[in-house]
Amino acid sequence: MDLKYIGYNFTVLPKEPGTEILIAQLGFAGFESFVENEDGVTAYIQEVDWNAEILEDIQILNSKEFEISYVEEVIAQTNWNSEWEKNFNPIQVDDMVSIRAPFHENPNLKYDIVIEPKMSFGTGHHETTHMMVQHLLEMDLTNKKTLDMGCGTGILAIFAEMKGAQPIDAIDIDNWCYENSMENVERNNCSQISVYEGDASLLLNKKYDVIIANINRNILLNDMQSYMSCLNENGTILFSGFYENDIPILDAEVSKYGMKIDKIIERNNWVSLKYIFE
Repeated sequence: MDLKYIGYNFTVLPKEPGTEILIAQLGFAGFESFVENEDGVTAYIQEVDWNAEILEDIQILNSKEFEISYVEEVIAQTNWNSEWEKNFNPIQVDDMVSIRAPFHENPNLKYDIVIEPKMSFGTGHHETTHMMVQHLLEMDLTNKKTLDMGCGTGILAIFAEMKGAQPIDAIDIDNWCYENSMENVERNNCSQISVYEGDASLLLNKKYDVIIANINRNILLNDMQSYMSCLNENGTILFSGFYENDIPILDAEVSKYGMKIDKIIERNNWVSLKYIFE
């Protein structure tokens, strides 16, 4: 029997920051994958995890600040990958990094990352993944113990290994992302990456030189203490998954731990922050 998903195609006005808030709230409700578009976002949840009241606790749907409508549909898993293949276009970052599916031609750049296009987040098409790759491009990761938190497809962990990081932990709370990361780690012949399914509780007694966290703002703020407690002295942390107007909120929290912004990358109102110790 084919695994089925329920998809909700949301139209959101204003799109920013409405879409970000909606994704965060849907994630807590059990939705496991999101594809943003010009009008809003399409969110997916496994049919076995769905119930008719699934949207009742999504607070933003009752907010007077946003106009949100949606259309619901049942999606057969067998059709999903073919849809990805039709819509998944290879990308290049700064003429140095190619991110492509196995069926795309290799452009022979310095770094070539092959990602099987499935439902996990982080194919590189999203602005936040693109910006995180740009940060990592500039960093010396040689022998740096690295964490990719909320790893999605595992793309950032894979690129970190290509840049010399070791050992690397990749963690995601979603089972689909965990399995997809395992596949992509193998596909890219990585040997320094350990993939785990879980949340920030897995960070207890861990230590890292570099932390990569491409997650939404609310989760970043909620788990900040966990991140900071496992960051080594003189360590670096990269954040993304939020908008430019979220910077003051995030920075107020991070600065409590003696860190300062070293670099900001902005892409279509999304931002990525690099933090170092003062």
